[in-house]
Amino acid sequence: MEGILDLLNSDLGKTIISGVANSTGQDTNKTNSVLTMALPVLMKAMQRNASTPEGAEGLMGALSNKHDGSILDNLGDLFSGGVNADVLQDGSKILGHVLGNKQQGVEQVIGQKAGISSSDVASILKTAAPILMGVLGKQTRQNGVNNSGDLGGLLGGLLGGNSTEREQSFLEKILDADGDGSVIDDVAGMVLGGSKQKSGGGLLGGLLGGLFGKK
Repeated sequence: MEGILDLLNSDLGKTIISGVANSTGQDTNKTNSVLTMALPVLMKAMQRNASTPEGAEGLMGALSNKHDGSILDNLGDLFSGGVNADVLQDGSKILGHVLGNKQQGVEQVIGQKAGISSSDVASILKTAAPILMGVLGKQTRQNGVNNSGDLGGLLGGLLGGNSTEREQSFLEKILDADGDGSVIDDVAGMVLGGSKQKSGGGLLGGLLGGLFGKK
């Protein structure tokens, strides 16, 4: 299974990035950086939520109904003339549900690293969140996930499946950063220095590429 960051490098991902950038009035490169950081964090938050039976059941219900992936079939219409208010309102609800009281801190951290305001990050994420849910809904159908018990495996696979504990810890720390951007520098330094990895491949490579402007 391809990871969520592979999506951004696909033709569909490029359409999403340019569409979100145009709809929010943001630079395409900055939008790309925000989404490269934010999508894995949102996925990790969903994985956390889905670790309880109630959370998994709620997410499964959303993916089976409203967020079944059909939004991906009409991206041209979605982005032409700007994203309508209903989609943005839906995005705001998704972020509030997924991130809860972590939302402001996550937006601040990503804004600091992407070089834009947290309110601009919020605007990008509100536009992108319903699309991300659509991607999950489509993956749910394609992988035959029809119960909440299998949902954790799907989310784990999209997060990189075999990614190391360090990489998962990286996402956890962003979620718990409370707006402190220095935590990303600390964790990145630990990971790169400790394992002698280069920022090149996998989930961590994609994340660090977004954080520090590398590819």
